[in-house]
Amino acid sequence: MESIHRPTRVIVSPQAIKNNIEKELAHIPKGMEVFAVIKANAYGHGAIPVANIAANFGVSGFGVATLDEAIQLREAGITLPILVLASVSVEYLHLLQSYHLSATIATMEWWEKAQRYMAILPDKTPVQLHIKVDTGMGRLGFGTLDETKEILEAIEQTPGFAVEGIFTHFATADDPDFTYYDEQKAKFEYILANLPKKPRYIHMSNTASSIWHDDTTGNMVRFGIGIYGLNPSGRAMNDELGLIPAMRLESRIIQCKQVPKDTKIGYGATYSASESEWIGTVPIGYADGWTRRMQGFKVLVNGKRCEIVGRVCMDQMMIRLPEFVAEGTKVTLIGKDGDDEITMQEIAEYMGTINYEVACLISDRVPRIYE
Repeated sequence: MESIHRPTRVIVSPQAIKNNIEKELAHIPKGMEVFAVIKANAYGHGAIPVANIAANFGVSGFGVATLDEAIQLREAGITLPILVLASVSVEYLHLLQSYHLSATIATMEWWEKAQRYMAILPDKTPVQLHIKVDTGMGRLGFGTLDETKEILEAIEQTPGFAVEGIFTHFATADDPDFTYYDEQKAKFEYILANLPKKPRYIHMSNTASSIWHDDTTGNMVRFGIGIYGLNPSGRAMNDELGLIPAMRLESRIIQCKQVPKDTKIGYGATYSASESEWIGTVPIGYADGWTRRMQGFKVLVNGKRCEIVGRVCMDQMMIRLPEFVAEGTKVTLIGKDGDDEITMQEIAEYMGTINYEVACLISDRVPRIYE
């Protein structure tokens, strides 16, 4: 449940999302389509609002991770093509049909089960499939030309199914060393060159690949992290598109008090005031995705960096303030305040992770506001 009656908010900029899509469309080869990847609640930005924004600014379809995410979009009125990028159990083929969704096929075992299940379905509307080729990610997909040809021909010959696409995914598209990327690309291109028939959609490019690699293979890009204005490589490679971060995270001071020297703060008494200090309490915690690892990090209050002191609690955290501030004063956890800015990349480096995870960790109980 969204906690709308407290001051903690994610603020998402539709203009930033529009800007990032337009920059991607201008950057990729003319005629190449863009599917916006909005899995995991649009990387924490809100799937339905982001889908509606993207649908109005040039994307041709959407990629999601689960069947439920796809159904959510359809029931919200999204009519563009939707591809489920992970495996869908064959018992839900009827849902793929009724919601007009495309699915990923990655194993012969799935195919054998799917044929048997389709045989008992009254509706023979073809289920649209994208063949996943594993060129070196080691996650999902057919690994050889022979396997790929076999499944392509089998689908084409079986009523109730159709091949709509074929794709692969890169393990190192965001790495300055292109060696392994080039190996994967060459394998995919070899398989494509030796297929008897090419599907409508051929896609291998994600955000990183489309930014840093001159990819003309295929006709569609899966644009994910770039929609949200985040660099997929962190700091390893320069953002050549000029992406604009779409998310801010803000809260408010709900209490400010002065504590004497040696006062202990938080669970475990891990922080002790070195002198008389002003301590502010902020209503956000690890249940909101602001993890306990954030102890010692900084937030912005009145344009000044203030340290998180004591352990982050489930629902609240404490910060050390340079002076008294009134209750209701804004606290910026992600975004700009005055001349300073805290980015997701900075947070990710402090947490020892990537900016994707920072965005996805922000839980559903934090309301998303679009402005």
